[in-house]
Amino acid sequence: MTIEAQQTAETVAAKGATTPDVAVAHSQTWQANLARLQGLAEVLTEHGLRTRLMMPPGRVPSLHVVNPCASALAEDVYAGRGQDGLWWYWWSWAERIAAGEDVEGAASMIEHVLAVTA
Repeated sequence: MTIEAQQTAETVAAKGATTPDVAVAHSQTWQANLARLQGLAEVLTEHGLRTRLMMPPGRVPSLHVVNPCASALAEDVYAGRGQDGLWWYWWSWAERIAAGEDVEGAASMIEHVLAVTA
C-alpha cells in the first residue's frame, strides 16, 4: 500500500465509514509501520540520538529524532511502502532515507543529517 493509499484508508477509518477489509488493512499497515519505527528507534538510540514514537489518532505513526547535543537538529521519520511496493524509511518531506530492511543504513543517514558540523 502506498503512503497515499494508506492515508486514504486512515481518512475513511477516521470518519467511521470503514469496511472490514479497510479496517484490517489499516491495522496491519499501521502495526507494520510502528514495528519498523520501533526497530529504527532502538538502533538510533545506540547511535546516541534521542527518539520518540509519535502516534496521533488518525495519522500515520512517525519517529521524532533529536540530536541531544543540539536539540534544534531534529527530524520526523516515517516508514511505509513506496510506489514500488517495497518498504522504505522516509523523511517528512517524502524523500527516501533507506530501504526498510536496511535499518543500520537508515540510522547512519539520519545520524549524518543530524550531526553537528564544525
